[in-house]
Amino acid sequence: MDESSTPGQPGSSAASERGPEAGVRDLNMYIDGDWRASATGRWIETKDPYTNRVWARIPEAGAADVDAAVRAANAAFSDGPWARMTASDRGLLLHRLGDVIAANAQVLADLEVRDNGKLMVEMLGQMKYLPRWFQYYGGLADKIEGSVPPTDKVGMFNYVVHEPIGVVGAITPWNSPLLLTVWKLAPALAAGNTVVVKPSEFASASMLGLARLFAEAGFPKGVVNVVTGYGAEAGRALVEHPLVERIAFTGSDLGGAKISEAAGRQFKRVSLELGGKSPHIVFADADIDSAVKGVISGIFAAAGQTCMAGSRLLLHASIHDAFVEKLVARMREARLGDPRAADTDVGPIATEPQLAKVLDYIEIAKAEGARCVLGGKRASDPRLGEGWFVEPTIFTGVTNQMRIAREEVFGPLLSIMTFETDDEAVAIANDTPYGLAAGFWTTDLGRALNLPRRLRAGTVWVNAYRVVSYLAPFGGFKNSGIGRENGLAAIHEYLETKSVFINPKSSITNPFTLQ
Repeated sequence: MDESSTPGQPGSSAASERGPEAGVRDLNMYIDGDWRASATGRWIETKDPYTNRVWARIPEAGAADVDAAVRAANAAFSDGPWARMTASDRGLLLHRLGDVIAANAQVLADLEVRDNGKLMVEMLGQMKYLPRWFQYYGGLADKIEGSVPPTDKVGMFNYVVHEPIGVVGAITPWNSPLLLTVWKLAPALAAGNTVVVKPSEFASASMLGLARLFAEAGFPKGVVNVVTGYGAEAGRALVEHPLVERIAFTGSDLGGAKISEAAGRQFKRVSLELGGKSPHIVFADADIDSAVKGVISGIFAAAGQTCMAGSRLLLHASIHDAFVEKLVARMREARLGDPRAADTDVGPIATEPQLAKVLDYIEIAKAEGARCVLGGKRASDPRLGEGWFVEPTIFTGVTNQMRIAREEVFGPLLSIMTFETDDEAVAIANDTPYGLAAGFWTTDLGRALNLPRRLRAGTVWVNAYRVVSYLAPFGGFKNSGIGRENGLAAIHEYLETKSVFINPKSSITNPFTLQ
């Protein structure tokens, strides 16, 4: 993404001097291969969570903008180069995109950190990992085979094929915008669909940056489109558009319920990757030092802003005090600061509303009787300025009926409970409306092999946490969602199955009798 990029787009030197004040960029939407402002003429300001200053504006799309994007995607799906492309050629195109992303990983990471405040070391790692999704699904594109099942209809020939669904609407969140969008884009495109992406209004810049790379990789116009705006208008228009055949959503369970209801009225296919209140269990025989590091990674490394956060820590009663002492001591040393700095451990909260929500839950926890042993307020270090920082916060004495143990906070807030037996640990872990992930630490091989089947979660980690792969399906039980992303399972989420019967005799004996 060089400095000759189109003005007004991520990566453009000209863009950085546009907008209502010096240094504020106006970023346009990507529709049918063109960069466009919104038909509404309205803009949304986006702030850097570290500085609390506006650094860019994105178009506030309306229904007309969404309609233009969907129609472009439908035209690309129905006719044109993409519609006529073989599965092998689609795969090659996805491979090429992966190469282009790899060459622009730093630029994308810069945009992501500026938009959501996550640590550069994590975002750059994600950007360097993104090409693997396009390489994997690029290789899978021409390996989705049909079948010829046996038939009990004498003289008939039956075969089964898998076909793309059509236009996919992808609605994505602000916490890991590109990673969670690519989880949808790669399998959807490998299957032959076209896509309209509506990123979060809080973090759209990196998706617009990625859109440039689709063009650079040679994707035909209309195959991938990006509209920016609010969920109530742009998101609703996308979900309800009659030409959109499928919705892929990552976000809150409340948002997922609304989308599922709206999509259901038109019988649209839906996949929902929603919230979590994931249990992180440490047994008495665990390697305590490793488990402490795992717990930190699970809840504090991303400032708790991840759907799979290990926000409920279940400690065996015999190790509770020693474990909490080590955990608190380590987190007292954690450095809050500029997410771009290599020595920063915890970055800011990504959005102002989320900052207020996290602080509210801290007060709720105190009012319910939980004991705050670390943090418990907004960080006030002068060097952090007006950034949206919350001190890493740990509560002990939590019961599983408290709101901080049942509701998703999405911040650096850890709730600690105790248990005495394996059965009690499993009962507490499963006593939640969610079922996205779970993790536990043990040196007992029998427990490591047997306990995962008892935990009601879509992903279970043993002596690890927050590990994902393009090869492994990811999704949740219960209120944590519907469907799976990643792995072979994901591409089937974007395919229709068609059964074809052929009568070679081309004649029918009795038209009133089922053949």
